[in-house]
Amino acid sequence: MLNVNIKNIDLKLNTSAEVFSPQNVDKGTLSMLSVVEFKHDDKVLDLGCGYGIVGILSAKIVGAANVVMTDIDDKAVILARKNIVLNDVEEVKLYQSDGFKNINEKDFTLIISNPPYHVDFSVPKEFIEKGFNRLVIGGKMYMVTKRKDWYKNKLISIFGGVKITEIDGYYVFMVEKKTNAYSSKKKSK
Repeated sequence: MLNVNIKNIDLKLNTSAEVFSPQNVDKGTLSMLSVVEFKHDDKVLDLGCGYGIVGILSAKIVGAANVVMTDIDDKAVILARKNIVLNDVEEVKLYQSDGFKNINEKDFTLIISNPPYHVDFSVPKEFIEKGFNRLVIGGKMYMVTKRKDWYKNKLISIFGGVKITEIDGYYVFMVEKKTNAYSSKKKSK
């Protein structure tokens, strides 16, 4: 069990050796959360929620009914469900899903993700491309990785720009949706 305080909010989290970062909250996630700006009326998607730290913290800030969490891993989803109850945010919607496949919600104002980046780029590519379509105009996506160039280029190609903050060897990317079309499709020939 982890007891953590993030953004002056105390959280209790069950973890397991079978999920990402079981001994403590991942430094990349903490770096990302340090720059995420929440608004009281945000609709948040925790994409690849693991045991639930980002989604549960979001629920404490914006209200549980405004948060959707998802992960492909059944063990992560089981732990996230336990942690949702443990932290008294039962109105959070939690789905076991491969990316967006089992999620019908859209119109998110925030999508927050610490994607798997030690493998190929197929998962973050889908997160970025499909995430764009699930954001409202003015909605923001935050991602954190240890790799910079591929993410920078991909995010610019889809969103038209990116803000990058480097914290403790991690790159926190923030993009904002300004139009309903990918930026690369708007360029004239």
